[in-house]
Amino acid sequence: QTGAVIDMPVPASFNDITQDPSLENYIGWVWYEKEVLLPLRWVQDDNTRVVLRFGSAHYYSIVWVNGVQVVEHEGGHLPFEADISSIVQGSPGIPCRITVALNNTLTPHTLPPGTIQYMNDKTKYPKNYFVQNIRFDFFNYAGIHRPVVLYTTPSVYIDDITVTTASSESIAIVQYQVSVVGSTFYSLSLSLRDQEGKVVATGDGPAGELKVLNPNLWWPYLMHENPGYRYSLEVKMQAQVNGVLLEDVYLLPVGIRTIHVTSTQFLINGRPFYFHGVNKHEDADIRGKGLDWALVAKDFNLLRWLGANSFRTSHYPYAEEIMDLCDAYGIVVIDECPGVGIKLPESFGNKSLQHHLVVMEELIRRDKNRPSVVMWSVANEPASELPPAAYYFKTVIAHTKALDPSRPVTFVTEANYALDRGAPYVDVICVNSYYSWYHDPGHLEVIPVQLTTQFENWYKTYQKPIIQSEYGADSVPGLHSDPPLMFSEEYQKALLREYHSVFDKKRKEYVIGELIWNFADFMTNQGTTRVLGNKKGIFTRQRQPKSAAFVLRERYWKIANESSCLPPIIKSHTLFV
Repeated sequence: QTGAVIDMPVPASFNDITQDPSLENYIGWVWYEKEVLLPLRWVQDDNTRVVLRFGSAHYYSIVWVNGVQVVEHEGGHLPFEADISSIVQGSPGIPCRITVALNNTLTPHTLPPGTIQYMNDKTKYPKNYFVQNIRFDFFNYAGIHRPVVLYTTPSVYIDDITVTTASSESIAIVQYQVSVVGSTFYSLSLSLRDQEGKVVATGDGPAGELKVLNPNLWWPYLMHENPGYRYSLEVKMQAQVNGVLLEDVYLLPVGIRTIHVTSTQFLINGRPFYFHGVNKHEDADIRGKGLDWALVAKDFNLLRWLGANSFRTSHYPYAEEIMDLCDAYGIVVIDECPGVGIKLPESFGNKSLQHHLVVMEELIRRDKNRPSVVMWSVANEPASELPPAAYYFKTVIAHTKALDPSRPVTFVTEANYALDRGAPYVDVICVNSYYSWYHDPGHLEVIPVQLTTQFENWYKTYQKPIIQSEYGADSVPGLHSDPPLMFSEEYQKALLREYHSVFDKKRKEYVIGELIWNFADFMTNQGTTRVLGNKKGIFTRQRQPKSAAFVLRERYWKIANESSCLPPIIKSHTLFV
């Protein structure tokens, strides 16, 4: 009835699936539709709640079920769901039609922001021609990027669980809060099991604490012989509704660990932790930002081969499936919201601020119980030197801390240390710099002076630990030059080594981490400085190593061996399985 339709895989970005160039850069509304047949027991039981859940869809979504609107959601990287019980129940055997309208337009008040520019010169542009302008350097892929699922709960159900942990040498405390929706008359019982299935603590009621004797702590990768240790918390709810016993059970993995930040150190379980890791993107050939399990598994194998113990979710929250593996493998995460490209004054107004606060609420609700998440990042490279940035970031950071007092908060800056109006409110300084690339391009000799000055100015001003949250250089795989010239693999290696020499001096003082930009090459908008995307990866977009990957691998394993209290870690020359 509406015209031609295209078969579109989910999860995937729609941009690269077809041969239609207009879809590659399409801005506006697209429609998805699918019919499914629900099990009879889902639609015939009044005590069953049917829920439709989206892992994420970029950017603005409106969802209908059987022609009835059930949910709207703004934001491209976090989950949303709707209770569709009243629509589907009582209609056994009738297909359930799910319709999604999705709009990827970015405005000054979205997160990330953007602007629509109309080209009105009819001598140069077709009628009604416009472009989407963005102030971030990655492709604005769009579509339903993560799994869409239908699931059920009883009509009285566990809605939310919050867990925080504290520990000493011989005992750990797991504090919990459980929210139940649907009735005020229910019972709750909790049991905490270790990895062998042994019950180590029990509790009851909606709030309390569990005491664990001689706990196994959650340790980062390469910091302990058994990293990523997690207990399993079983929460069981029972309620009587109209003479029927309802039961809802949820299993939550729990990692016991502590975080503490001093003026010079980042402590996990009381031990200094040094971030030697990467920045990443959810980005790959064909599927764009769509979740791809094979790619996820490959990336984690490469991270562990590299000796990386951490990454930042640059520049948006990553899929829950990725975060699950971080918890399991002990990969430490700086969890970043989509606050990238906040450059225009109007993006610091109340409309933008209110949306930013909602995004932080959604992100913290999703990831608050993850032991791998050690810090929240509320933005990347905003125009934090602008006057309204002071109130804006003071408010966002205070809101984040109120939602989760257990973790430090940061944002990533490229502003001058003396002009940054948001830095006073962060717990850790995260700074990006590209000396001898965007600044003094080709002059490797300036790096030691400029990078040292950068660190000393920031620390003298704020007395807070510092992470070099981005640094790097583009390299075209297979392009060689000696002496090193820009875009060659040799230049990328040489630039990294210049940075590393300064890191090695300053990490003895107050530098607590280094995150290379980037883990892998990724797609960007077309431009005269981008040849099929950004080439700053140490791996290609297809995950093949450039020369810089081996430089970083040697360094990261050396740092791991120096900082570990375990016997020397033996590097494998093959990928971990």
